[in-house]
Amino acid sequence: VKVKKQKNKPSKKTPAPCPLSEKKTVKKVTKKTKKTGLRSNPLIFEKKKRSNVIGVGVRGKRDLSKYIKFPKYIRIQRKKKILLQRLKVPPAINQFNEVLPNAESQDLFSFLNNYKCESKKEKKKRLEKEAKKLKADGKVKPKKPVTVKCGLKCVTRLIERKKAKLVVIANDVSPIELVLFLPALCRLKGIPYCIVKNKAKLGLIAKKKKATVLCLTDVNKGNEDRLNYFSELCMKHFNNNIEIRRKWGGQKMSAKSLMAKKIKDKALKIEEAKKKVISAKL
Repeated sequence: VKVKKQKNKPSKKTPAPCPLSEKKTVKKVTKKTKKTGLRSNPLIFEKKKRSNVIGVGVRGKRDLSKYIKFPKYIRIQRKKKILLQRLKVPPAINQFNEVLPNAESQDLFSFLNNYKCESKKEKKKRLEKEAKKLKADGKVKPKKPVTVKCGLKCVTRLIERKKAKLVVIANDVSPIELVLFLPALCRLKGIPYCIVKNKAKLGLIAKKKKATVLCLTDVNKGNEDRLNYFSELCMKHFNNNIEIRRKWGGQKMSAKSLMAKKIKDKALKIEEAKKKVISAKL
């Protein structure tokens, strides 16, 4: 059997120093070269230079709202809004798009905030106080605070009896048929009315989630001038305004159809011009 001879390889280990020598052993130091392109710390994201090479650059931000699937009720709302713009809307429904101007509506709401409806707790406290006074004195006339009246049935009854002094209607009631007759009824009875944005704001005054209609039957002694000012303003904008009752709504074309119409009209003009040239030659 042949035995392979092992070659004497040079050992990497440094030899032990001589016990009598004063020289110190020096370890061989190998320098590690850093690789370019790698991060020094993998946990920290280092900023890289933007590359302008095709296919490498970062894409710009896009509007991805059309790819989102919105809930069904939101989709119905949007479709309804577009339909009302496209279709021919009669004046009786279109009048609810004409709203009291922003500055005047803010003044009106600040005035109505003084006549907010009572909550159940406030009413309970008031009745308890009156009951205590009745026990002590024997005879007490109970005084109700002057507040706004809310609710469709209640308001229509007050308008028919001519007890309402100012009527405020929300513009976004659905179905709109609930409130459709109120402007005509107010005009018939000669009561000032106004259409306002929106039923949630009216709900804050009525201390409910939403309120379709509010009306004032009485006012405190100091605020009679302000009530007269708002009633005159409403008469001017709504009761005596004939244009609102005659104006039709809708029939607004989309941007796509407007562009198509523009191209069609341009083509027709070119054809007419050509016909004129041919007729002149003949």
